[in-house]
Amino acid sequence: MRENLTEGEILKALERLAALLKERRVQGEVCFLGGAAMALAFKARPSTKDVDAIFEPVQVIRDLALVVQREQGLPESWLNDAAKGYVSAKHDVVVGDLPQFESLRLTAPTAEYLLAMKCMASRIPGGLEDRGDRQDIQLLLKRLGLKSPDEAMAIVARYYPEERIPVRARFLLEDIFDEIGGTP
Repeated sequence: MRENLTEGEILKALERLAALLKERRVQGEVCFLGGAAMALAFKARPSTKDVDAIFEPVQVIRDLALVVQREQGLPESWLNDAAKGYVSAKHDVVVGDLPQFESLRLTAPTAEYLLAMKCMASRIPGGLEDRGDRQDIQLLLKRLGLKSPDEAMAIVARYYPEERIPVRARFLLEDIFDEIGGTP
């Protein structure tokens, strides 16, 4: 089984994707979500298992990602939109210091928005390969200087209707703040 994708491998693949888009005279956009955002936009980890993202134009990028996958020996779902269910109607992204290509614009969620998405997922680790969301949430809480579960939940509520926010999100936040004594 293939190891995680490093930042270098991902950027090489995206550079090739941009070249293929340029050949077709198509302008593309990829917004990183999840682990890819943590690795590429927030430099919070050296690698990720895949690149969860939303992208446009969807079918063109899917087709060209398959070409890149075959050329570079990447996992079949190296670029996927499986996390699109966590995208908020209040989609809040930045370019930050992400590299940009002539035919491909790269963006990522703001720290607040990514925290909200991670809280909505509130995944627990599913084994050695699966980190869950706890470490990422803790890093984002620290980055944002949040001091309580209520502050964090207020951010989540800015992006998602309160009735959609899973109870496990509050429990996870309370557990993180309890463990660290109120400061992430």
